[in-house]
Amino acid sequence: MSQTDLAFTDLLASTRHSAVHLEMRDSYGIGEEAAEFEAWRAGWRPSSKPGTWWNDFHTMVRDAVARGVVFRRARVVSEPVSDYIRYEHDCTYQNVAAGELVRWLPRRKASDLALPGNDFWLFDEQVIMWNHFTGDGGSAGPELDERPEVAKLCSTAFEAVWERATPHEEYRI
Repeated sequence: MSQTDLAFTDLLASTRHSAVHLEMRDSYGIGEEAAEFEAWRAGWRPSSKPGTWWNDFHTMVRDAVARGVVFRRARVVSEPVSDYIRYEHDCTYQNVAAGELVRWLPRRKASDLALPGNDFWLFDEQVIMWNHFTGDGGSAGPELDERPEVAKLCSTAFEAVWERATPHEEYRI
């Protein structure tokens, strides 16, 4: 398990009310997911049977939701969408099955929003886990931030995106 996974696991375990995730890149190239994306590009599609794709992340989400944590993910995407976003869209039913609420916002509809410079997780509107990436989408490691004014910025930015975004089940690519 990577340090990123351990940090996320610890933060989520102590979360009581909310976990929100803002994604703003059109491509990621992270670990096992990069290989799955390449298989998807070659024509593979994930099974609808949870036993074939359910993993530790899905269990953590399901367990957090069961104890009352509201789990939301918003994705700001360029249109027309990249192949990677098509892949994410095809696989998002897995996040939803675990208990996440997911919305999509076309980047052109976010032009007048003040958004942080990096993707992030925000736990209980207090602790930020910045997700830093290299130019080619690889992970450059997480960074934790507990400054109240920055948590407020992230919360405000996320809520602005969430309000404008389209629920996953309605978003067409």
